[in-house]
Amino acid sequence: MHTKAPLHEARTPEAPEAPERQAETPAGVAGSRAFALLLVITGAAGLLAAWVITLDKFKLLEDPDFTPGCSLNPVVSCGNIMKSEQASAFGFPNPMLGIAAYAVVMCIGMSLLGRARFPRWYWLSLNAGTLFGVGFCTWLQYESLYAINSLCLWCCLAWVATIVMFWSVTSFNIRSGLLPAPSGLRTFLGEFTWVLPVLHIGVIGMLILTRWWDFWTS
Repeated sequence: MHTKAPLHEARTPEAPEAPERQAETPAGVAGSRAFALLLVITGAAGLLAAWVITLDKFKLLEDPDFTPGCSLNPVVSCGNIMKSEQASAFGFPNPMLGIAAYAVVMCIGMSLLGRARFPRWYWLSLNAGTLFGVGFCTWLQYESLYAINSLCLWCCLAWVATIVMFWSVTSFNIRSGLLPAPSGLRTFLGEFTWVLPVLHIGVIGMLILTRWWDFWTS
């Protein structure tokens, strides 16, 4: 005779997902609103500078006698910078690279404002990109001061934006534990994040001041 299974054996409830499996998907790391805004602002500043330089570069290619609006005197002369070989280090105008790079940084900042979270490799990739940017800017600064012997105001804006961007991302990664660092350094950066970019920009400002000291004081 067929017997009916007890009710408590008729259905076996699904077991809850194991904690280990829940932890398999990384939650990612989010940045603060202030950090997100800083990325948006520095990205926008760099994008503006790169866009204006690109437009002036095209005008200069069309008319070799064109004088950019930021060519103010023998030292502050954007035209001299744009005509130099260093202005096309990769075979095309440098600001075209900046347009793409600064736009990406702006998008990252806006995503953070939308409470996006990114994995560790993403943040380290951003850090590597900003490191390349600040290294490239350092080379351009040296060439501008000691080889081309001219300054471009829009280039200076891009330099400042890149420096602030690099140190902010580096500080964030260290404070978040994404980059290994002593606890003392993490504490310092947590309270004085602004010190390193200010010192960096200050050194460049002093180099510019001393390079053309006679011109500035005449």
